[in-house]
Amino acid sequence: MIEAINLSKTYKGGTGGIRDLNLNISGGQIFCLLGANGAGKTTTINVFLNFLQPTAGQALINGLDVSREGLKSKNYLAYIPENLQLYPNLSGLENLAYFSGIAGKDYEQEQLEEFLREAGLQADAYSKRTQAYSKGMRQKVGIAIALAKQAKALLLDEPTSGLDPKASNEFAETLSQLKDKGVAILMATHDLFRARESGTHIGIMREGRLLETLQAGDVNHSELEKLYLTHMN
Repeated sequence: MIEAINLSKTYKGGTGGIRDLNLNISGGQIFCLLGANGAGKTTTINVFLNFLQPTAGQALINGLDVSREGLKSKNYLAYIPENLQLYPNLSGLENLAYFSGIAGKDYEQEQLEEFLREAGLQADAYSKRTQAYSKGMRQKVGIAIALAKQAKALLLDEPTSGLDPKASNEFAETLSQLKDKGVAILMATHDLFRARESGTHIGIMREGRLLETLQAGDVNHSELEKLYLTHMN
């Protein structure tokens, strides 16, 4: 569902970007991409979103080259950035109706509320303006939008940054539910603990290169930390 084939993106001066990246993320998998700032995690996400054009290789969503079929590939895709932007003067329910409408979906209010419930948003917040929402609540609206859009691939860029432990845990539980629905998830993160707890697979990235991939269940927290620090040195 999410695939990179010898994918590269270089910037002027040759710094940053990604180099010869190969990924293959199927439905029901959560691939957590670990790395320091500048490792290439966000660049990877932006290439899949067709915000950036690759220098070489391919980024595929459901077999569609996003550089050539960007609009069509977005039919299968949802994206939650570090700070999700919603219309502050609209309620969570109204934001969900608006963004699902843009995706060509037309739902009754009862179904929209069900998406918000599945995403874990408390019922008394549905009709409140999102300017009063916490980051965790905004992220839940983002998950609801992905559910309403019936996205098969989900891209996440540091989604748990700034969340308190309770909100982070709730977000992880929601991701697990999406995984069980067969959604393919690529999450860029600094959070080794959350990668180990939430991911099915983990990749360690440095200076644009994917140095190692492993199944999350094959290492414990301390082993993952040691492996990560070894690659960072």
